[in-house]
Amino acid sequence: MYGEEAVFQPSTKALESAKELLRLGSEASKIYLALEREETMRKYQKVTARLEQDLDGISFEKLDISDEVKEQVALVLAQFRRAKDRIDAPDAELSEDLSSLYNKGSDVVADPAVLRRLVEKLQLTGIHDLTHESLTLHEMVTTSDGDPGETIEKMSMLLKRIKDFVQTENPNVDSPPGETSAPTTSSGHETSVKNHKGTVIPDDFRCPISLELMKDPVIVSTGQTYERSCIEKWLAAGHGTCPKTQQNLTSTALIPNYVLRSLIAQWCENNGMDPPQRSVRSSSACTPAERSMINVLLSKLKSVSPDDQRTAAGEIRLLAKRNADNRVAIAEAGAIPLLTHLLTAPDSRTQEHAVTALLNLSICEENKGSIVSSGAVPGIVLVLKKGSMEARENAAATLFSLSVIDENKVTIGSLGAIPPLVLLLSEGTQRGKKDAATALFNLCIYQGNKGRAVRAGVISTLMELLTDPQGGMKDEALAILAILSSHPEGKIGIGKADAVGVLVEFMGSGSPRNKENAAAVLVHLCSGDEKYLVEAQEMGVMGVLVDLAHHGTDRGKRKAGQLLEKITRLTEKQKLLQQEMESNNN
Repeated sequence: MYGEEAVFQPSTKALESAKELLRLGSEASKIYLALEREETMRKYQKVTARLEQDLDGISFEKLDISDEVKEQVALVLAQFRRAKDRIDAPDAELSEDLSSLYNKGSDVVADPAVLRRLVEKLQLTGIHDLTHESLTLHEMVTTSDGDPGETIEKMSMLLKRIKDFVQTENPNVDSPPGETSAPTTSSGHETSVKNHKGTVIPDDFRCPISLELMKDPVIVSTGQTYERSCIEKWLAAGHGTCPKTQQNLTSTALIPNYVLRSLIAQWCENNGMDPPQRSVRSSSACTPAERSMINVLLSKLKSVSPDDQRTAAGEIRLLAKRNADNRVAIAEAGAIPLLTHLLTAPDSRTQEHAVTALLNLSICEENKGSIVSSGAVPGIVLVLKKGSMEARENAAATLFSLSVIDENKVTIGSLGAIPPLVLLLSEGTQRGKKDAATALFNLCIYQGNKGRAVRAGVISTLMELLTDPQGGMKDEALAILAILSSHPEGKIGIGKADAVGVLVEFMGSGSPRNKENAAAVLVHLCSGDEKYLVEAQEMGVMGVLVDLAHHGTDRGKRKAGQLLEKITRLTEKQKLLQQEMESNNN
């Protein structure tokens, strides 16, 4: 009996390998399989040879089976022997087309005829096919025998090229269930946000899964951002990893990426496109009894009794925190102007309740505009300057929430919010510093607020946070520094702060996001002023840049490449000057 088990065990392993290969062929990424054709064929040949060897080694005479079964086995064995030595001729044209695009940079224009052949041969003709291809590509790289990190970027780039081509060739290409291929304006005309007049959507604005322009971007626990509906489908399918990084997700919580949503809306406006619309709740589902209770609280807000005002504001604060229906109902009942008035109340606890209630109400997108139009910003800034620490923290969080809307960034910045935010960033609690940092980052997306932040002394505060060995604000500080470095005043301020050494240190030992932000700051700093580039070289930036160019994030690689190019030009310039000096001396 032991001998029979020994005979059948290898066959079982070979069959499992064959089953896995068949699953691979039917479910895997088509681009991956086409690119990895030789490796996949090698696996098929290896499994075929193993099955043929194991099947040939079975002593059928010792087994109680019929002659018909023996004949069937002999037929299968003969087929294995023929298949073992047979190699199908490769599609030379497909291989050549794939290779030509795979090895080209993303800035090289592809031949439409090549893209058309790839779309047809790979059968990637619709959004359903392309979305499935994107999902399976992410799954395939996790099971590959090689290092997926070396190929995933090029595969994704290739898929993006194909998708852009499909959408350009056929603007009415089918969309995923529940989505339309183009949003409709109030006049009934369709406007495509995917490829408006040939506009190329920035990679950072595309969902890594669907490759579509994101309309509701959310952040997962690894820090990556995805379109909410896409990542929800990914999680619902039982995946516990981040699709882009393959890291395990420590939580399934999805955090709205307000900053990116704002940037996308700004980009759409700059390119003459309607921003992608999220579905929002238009009316409250509160019961009549709940509405009656809210009206009672609002009457207390109007009371001349400070105790009634404080109690009512506190209860509205809790109600607004509880759910979306309450936020809509409270706003519909007229609470926002009353709460705005209480921001200047002499009682500090009433102030705190009022600003926090407005913070909770601002979670509802429709309430943000109402809060600003009610004149609440000056009162929120007053609380930010003079309120209790908790009230200041919540005031900063409120300003961040309101600044998601682009026009509010202008209003908030012009009404004096930035200096007290910088002060809170410097002297607040850890939570206060976090709230101030997120508000400042969002406000400084607007170019006019960058100068205000620099003049308020934010750069010295940021440098203190970056060099504090016990501090936990390095990520936020570098992100704000990166956004300020694109402004002339910011660039000058960073240069005066002796930041080069700190930046080089973060590029060498920081987190992936910190490395790319530090490199982004250094790119701006070195543009037009070679002394910072020389200083960075003296601090050993070359080795750091080479490593970042090979192992950094996509943005980090781009920034490292730009800095390496600047250093190369500087070196060539220095050589020419040296040669001229030597020539003059001779």
